[in-house]
Amino acid sequence: MRNSTVRAVNRLTTRWAAAAAAQTQAGNTGTVFTAAGLWPLLALLADGSDGPARAELAQALGIPAEAAGQAARELLDALAGVGGLRTATGLWTGARLPLEEDWSAKLPDGARGTLTGDPDADAKALDAWASDRTDGLIERMPVVLDESTLMVLASALALRLRWIQPFGEWEGEAHTGAWAGRRVRALHRSTSLLDRVRVAHGPSGAVTLLEVVGAAGVDVHLVLGEPEAQAGETLTTGIAAVTRALPATVASLLPDGRPGPGLTVATVAAESPEPRLDIETVAFEVRSEHDLLDHARLFGLETATDTDRGHFPGVSPQPLAVASARQSALARFDAAGFEAATVTAFGMPVGCSASARLRYRARRAEVCFDRPFGFLAVHRTSRLVLAAGWVAEPHTPEPDTSEPDAL
Repeated sequence: MRNSTVRAVNRLTTRWAAAAAAQTQAGNTGTVFTAAGLWPLLALLADGSDGPARAELAQALGIPAEAAGQAARELLDALAGVGGLRTATGLWTGARLPLEEDWSAKLPDGARGTLTGDPDADAKALDAWASDRTDGLIERMPVVLDESTLMVLASALALRLRWIQPFGEWEGEAHTGAWAGRRVRALHRSTSLLDRVRVAHGPSGAVTLLEVVGAAGVDVHLVLGEPEAQAGETLTTGIAAVTRALPATVASLLPDGRPGPGLTVATVAAESPEPRLDIETVAFEVRSEHDLLDHARLFGLETATDTDRGHFPGVSPQPLAVASARQSALARFDAAGFEAATVTAFGMPVGCSASARLRYRARRAEVCFDRPFGFLAVHRTSRLVLAAGWVAEPHTPEPDTSEPDAL
């Protein structure tokens, strides 16, 4: 992947994190979103746009509009090579909508379809595509359809990871933090790799980051800020740290005490000189529906939604505008791994205990995620953030409704 494109996508992720997390914290709900699924679609639209819409899209993308089409194609090709990640791009057009050949040639190979003009029939076909391309994780295409819809441009991403070292799991009540007394699926693990934990400092104070390593080149970073910090501030600091735009100090170089939220470091008497990191967190599942036009300026879509004129002459000689822009997203984290999926679509109409001799001094660290925290799925080589989100509530186990055994 081109470094310039990765940086541009990550900048959009950062801006979206600030906006989405603010809404999330206000409503005490979780969120998940993927700028990596949205950015190529915005780039393809920018390539075919003109006038103010072109300038706005270029600003949102962070690259010149004339370079956007090629950048989109290169990014989509690169994403297809990421282990554990399935990607797809789809384009559906009305039978009488002509497309500019130079623009359509830049789209990746994949689904091409025709809109019949029957919203129910078209919705059924689009839903089937979304479900198939995400292995059933996203069952509906997030687009508004009516008889005036002439074009739908969509992307789908489905990420499945397995941890190199799985967690242990138990179900019961949490004992500490904001979720104390709540039934949770608690996850725990120990490792000698102390430096899986780091601490960075942002505008709202210290942020603790835990790297959970996936088996296919993508890792998930859990991000815990200060209790009083805003979710958006915690996430944006976390993104800066995992993309190496902000320095972070690894646990082996941190002082004893509580150098970061949820983190304790100590040098203790031990039976072995080997360091140890003890991890406690929770399983979670987050689903989100995003109407991108609620933040039209953020995504460069203010002018493009004006149906009084067309904005995409490079896409089609027939005038087109953006009528809907939405993303459906899901993320799950459990003892064995992580999975995330998004579908983004634009609709466009016209217009332990044991005794032993403690002969050594060893470093010990404990990190505990027992209150709301962020998460980032990151491609290890490029540092591209593939998914980001906020966990407001832990996964609650289903109550046991089975009948007791008869005596």
